[in-house]
Amino acid sequence: MKKNIGFLNFGHWTPSPQSAVRTASDSLLQSIELAVAAEELGVDGAYFRVHHFARQLASPFPLLAAIGARTSRIEIGTGVIDMRYENPLYMAEDAGAADLISGGRLQLGISRGSPEQVVDGFRYFGYDPGPEGDHAEMARTHTRVFLDALRGEGFAEPNPRPMFANPPGLLRIEPHAPGLRERIWWGAGTRATAEWTAEQGMNLMSSTLLAEDTGVPFHELQAEQIERFRTTWAATGHEFEPRVSVSRSIFPIVDDRDRVYFGRESRSSDQVGIIDGTTARFGKTYAGEPDRLVEQLAQDEAIAAADTLLLTIPNQLGVDYNAHVLESMLTHVAPALGWR
Repeated sequence: MKKNIGFLNFGHWTPSPQSAVRTASDSLLQSIELAVAAEELGVDGAYFRVHHFARQLASPFPLLAAIGARTSRIEIGTGVIDMRYENPLYMAEDAGAADLISGGRLQLGISRGSPEQVVDGFRYFGYDPGPEGDHAEMARTHTRVFLDALRGEGFAEPNPRPMFANPPGLLRIEPHAPGLRERIWWGAGTRATAEWTAEQGMNLMSSTLLAEDTGVPFHELQAEQIERFRTTWAATGHEFEPRVSVSRSIFPIVDDRDRVYFGRESRSSDQVGIIDGTTARFGKTYAGEPDRLVEQLAQDEAIAAADTLLLTIPNQLGVDYNAHVLESMLTHVAPALGWR
């Protein structure tokens, strides 16, 4: 089964001499350069994590628009935007502009978000979850407004004496990007959230972490999540075919550099831990010679069930090395698995 293969960049920077990404400028500019290099290699997608109050990528739309202007084919997305922090109408304007600049290549992953660097950081952005303090519901409320705005239907009463002539009827958010509504993904951390995602008509984005644990290997639990998503989707009657992505840390060892950086990860295994008081299961890192990776990845049920694979990259090792990792995957691993 051919798969879309993209990379997922967290955009870390640190002033450490060991890092190739020492400033915010380095992170942003190198992200653009890596997307350009990835497109030239034949990679299908360039995705970026969004974190606030951290030395990581935070404001996605200028970056996505810049990449859209520098590339012509590669999908451009996020994984994920924390909707607790977002003004949904302003976000619809930004997303529409970035999508039009890219020629309709935006694939936006959104979600409630993960634990952040500060306590209730969304409050500093002006968003209050109310007396109940349900910030997850606030994120879903923002999401509903955002999705409605992307439909392109008018809802705002026009000024009877406007500065510029208006089209007839209620006004919509501009610019409108046709088709973008069908390219919104929800980052689901549980099986129940995957079912909710299907009910809302969003594509499913699942990472290397699930906020639940049933005792089975990570890839089996994730495969069940995907199955529940597709079953629910089929029952809802949405008018388009959904997509499903999973994220993995995969490092083919093809030279001495790879061996130095990731040789020790060859014995990686799933881990179980606690996040926000909830038991969570983390997927393992895949690292090894290409033949061994092919054998291991062929057994990953969630990768088999997904149409899109996002490779998490060690961005602080620089553009050249990360392009090398992507090229190794496309050359030595993907063809042997029938993904190319």
